[in-house]
Amino acid sequence: MVVIGTWNLENLFRPGDESGRPPDDAAYEAKLDALAGTIDRIAPDVLGVQEVGETAALGDLVARLDGRWSTHLSEHPDSRGIRVGVLSRLPVEETEDLSAFAPGVGPVRATDGGALTEEMGRGALRARVRTAAGERVDVVTCHLKSKLLSYPGGRFNPRDESERARYGAYALYRRAAEAATVRDWANTLLDGDGERRAVVVCGDLNDEPAAATTQILLGPGGSEIGTPGADRPDQGDAWRLWNTAPLIPEERRYSRVYRGRGELIDHVLVSHRLLGRIEKADSVIDRGLPSVTDDPRVRAAAADSDHAPVVATFTD
Repeated sequence: MVVIGTWNLENLFRPGDESGRPPDDAAYEAKLDALAGTIDRIAPDVLGVQEVGETAALGDLVARLDGRWSTHLSEHPDSRGIRVGVLSRLPVEETEDLSAFAPGVGPVRATDGGALTEEMGRGALRARVRTAAGERVDVVTCHLKSKLLSYPGGRFNPRDESERARYGAYALYRRAAEAATVRDWANTLLDGDGERRAVVVCGDLNDEPAAATTQILLGPGGSEIGTPGADRPDQGDAWRLWNTAPLIPEERRYSRVYRGRGELIDHVLVSHRLLGRIEKADSVIDRGLPSVTDDPRVRAAAADSDHAPVVATFTD
């Protein structure tokens, strides 16, 4: 059995005065204890993580975990300093960073009058792990552009509805470009041989399963889990990624609560090689999730993450 998951750790920084950091050691220690307790409980073999603010903070977390872990972080954080990473109890044979948009995808605009960008806001990371059975699995983790908007001057509220609309569009442009870039990377990893190449793409995609940006990552349509085409092999199987979301029990099919509504924005996608070996998928919401708003600053002293881990279990 192999367990692979993804979790947005929500602003994993050591204490400090800057915005988003825990205000004191007590808040920091409480958060580390909560995060470590959840990870130990789900016992993943590989965990893609997002919103790692400092290498030292991740080290503090890993020091609390049961077992021996290796840690691997992207070298491309965003403007706040948060980045993605991979924690693994399996041997990691190689890692690879991705930040530049795929050829032909960009550039895109991020702000009014701002320069166009040709890079992901937060780089993605690939780790190639080897299972106990000797199989190589490429695990890609990413954190796409957030739906929670920020405006010039550090504002989280727009001056007017026209500004809200523009910045919503800018975020969508970037999230779509990032999704297309990660999909292009997956194409290289699959190389038309998804029946034999084990690939997992996981992370905080910042949108739900049916969203256009999430769908970009799937590749050829028509064979999604739960649809009539799911069990009908065709040429697209060589390139597809399947979202495990439909396998999550419906009452737990969310990974964040936004203004009182549960939404599944964290995902685990797999190639055909792994599709038939899925035992289960789940969102770990047993500790409860807070309802968040558009202003992340109010979460600085939070004693846990506002996201739930999403995990998939595979037979060897």
